[in-house]
Amino acid sequence: MDSRRARIAFTSFAALFSIVGLALYGLPFYYDFMVREFGWSRAQVTSGNAISKLLIGPLFGFAAGWIVDRFGPRRLMMAGIVMAGGALIGLAHMSALWMFYLFYVFNAIGYVCGGPLPNQVLLSRWFDKSRGKAMGFAYLGIGIGGWLVLKLSPQLVQTFTWRGALQVLGIAIIVIALPLAYFVEDEPPSARQNGARAAAGAPADLPSMSGLFRDPAFYLLAIGSMCSIAAVGGANQHLKLYLSLDLKYSQEIAATITSTVLFCSIFGRLLMGWLADRIAKKAVMILIYLLVASSIPLLLAGSSMPALYAFSIVFGLGLGGEYMIIPLMAAELFGVRVLGRLLGVILTADGVAEATSPMLIGYLRDHSASYQTGFLLLIGVALAGTVAIAMLPNRRQQVQHV
Repeated sequence: MDSRRARIAFTSFAALFSIVGLALYGLPFYYDFMVREFGWSRAQVTSGNAISKLLIGPLFGFAAGWIVDRFGPRRLMMAGIVMAGGALIGLAHMSALWMFYLFYVFNAIGYVCGGPLPNQVLLSRWFDKSRGKAMGFAYLGIGIGGWLVLKLSPQLVQTFTWRGALQVLGIAIIVIALPLAYFVEDEPPSARQNGARAAAGAPADLPSMSGLFRDPAFYLLAIGSMCSIAAVGGANQHLKLYLSLDLKYSQEIAATITSTVLFCSIFGRLLMGWLADRIAKKAVMILIYLLVASSIPLLLAGSSMPALYAFSIVFGLGLGGEYMIIPLMAAELFGVRVLGRLLGVILTADGVAEATSPMLIGYLRDHSASYQTGFLLLIGVALAGTVAIAMLPNRRQQVQHV
């Protein structure tokens, strides 16, 4: 890997470390503090993520993908980093439910603009044969960031209170990721010289996506990813609530379990990225989805510490490859020239699934006083996603969609 590509990979690592690792995986740690201070229900504290993504995804998802295909990912990433960091700072100062929703909207915009979508396109433009390895390295940022925030948050809360801890994390996001994104190059110089960049030409130079929407593979990929993302989001968003409020574990034990998930996801990203460069990406995707489905039953035995640690390992390995495998599979099937807009559609659909699943699980928990029904539902959804991916074609689809 030359120095330019190494810099690109590290920039994506830092962006995902900050926006997804620190923010997305860090925020659920603070839900139980909000429940205690404001008297909100589980459905309410998870609805911020749900409502914001349901609002932002359809409005900005495809537009963000078009901007990335047309102008490159750099500018969008910078805006996303500032909004994601600002959202955590705002949440640190909120005093009412409407403020909670407002800053979660900014968090969602930051995720769309600076998170997986632009980074996946950036890496796909710069890497070809080693794309899986590069994606695996960049996505290590999510695992390391998520593990680190869960390990540090108890100490940050003890030192600064939960509000001060959120403010520290918001500032850290901007300081870590923004300078690197400022100096990133949208694509290799050879692509610009060959006129491959869509932004260099007229809007008509952008390949058409009409063929995609007539291809069953597009819908299978979208449905499969939505189901698995729903299972991951539903389990992850409620894990700290389940451990702390239902099972009555201490903050330290709850943080240890949740951080173990993120620690194991580091190895999951390395393993799945390595496998994706060596065997069929469809097989890797099925393996990831089966790991997610098989881990959730272990939560039903949550009073057993060995079962919880087993869940952390299996779920963490699946989580590690979950988001990373989607763009690899999409690029394999449909090519990279439509990847920004394609991921804009798929990640918007995934965002809807990730948003509604935790809120539904919270509703079921609030009305049944148990997580059993919700966890069983997540298992069924994860298995449905596995079936959809198993039905994908075993072929690389070239430019026939363009």
